[in-house]
Amino acid sequence: MGKMVIFGATGGIGSTTARKLFEQGYDLHLTARDKVKLTALADELGASFTRGDVEVPEFFRRVADDAGDEVSGLVYAVGTLNLKSIARLTPEEMQRDFRVNALGAALAVQSLLPALKNAQNPASIVLFSSVAVLQGFKMHTSISMAKGAVHGLTMALAAELSPKVRVNAIAPSLTQTPMTAGMLSNEKMTEAIAKMHAVPRLGNAEDMAALAAFLISEKSGWITGQVFGVDGGRSTLRINS
Repeated sequence: MGKMVIFGATGGIGSTTARKLFEQGYDLHLTARDKVKLTALADELGASFTRGDVEVPEFFRRVADDAGDEVSGLVYAVGTLNLKSIARLTPEEMQRDFRVNALGAALAVQSLLPALKNAQNPASIVLFSSVAVLQGFKMHTSISMAKGAVHGLTMALAAELSPKVRVNAIAPSLTQTPMTAGMLSNEKMTEAIAKMHAVPRLGNAEDMAALAAFLISEKSGWITGQVFGVDGGRSTLRINS
């Protein structure tokens, strides 16, 4: 069995996914920027790792070299949360959101593609989009644009890489992770957002990791080219109308 490569392994969703896959017996290769957190997680899970930044193209070549010749799965759990009006966004901010969310995902797949095709069974890729892509939320211009590219990337790769590699994505609604801690510090606002969901709470890393672990496994062997909303019903249900 080849390794499972997780980009963004020290983030809330990435680390929870890594632990879940470890519990299921997978061999892991982890990547992240934070040396201390990455080393600690790799030691905990007996994983190999590559430290670096997805904004540096050369980083992906190093990951491919370190991960080895056979990779069974790739989880790209890297993202940004840049909520501003279009009037306040700078070109540099919009370019960074695209580089981190969309271009990084494409380069991760590109760099690991030979190893993914070497997997004994069809390999699996899991990317992360957002509920905001199809819903049109205020202040989400840059992130919706970047994650919309991830949605399109998922569909194109699923067609191009079949049948050797399956490709799916998860589109969360607002999820409680270290990255969102600042915006969720206002208790009243958090409660108001939670009530917008048919399941009236915010998401958590376990919600996302549970589906990621399923999609990366052979249990989902007949699933590809899908973007799954893990969003408490927000993408499809209007409970206050």
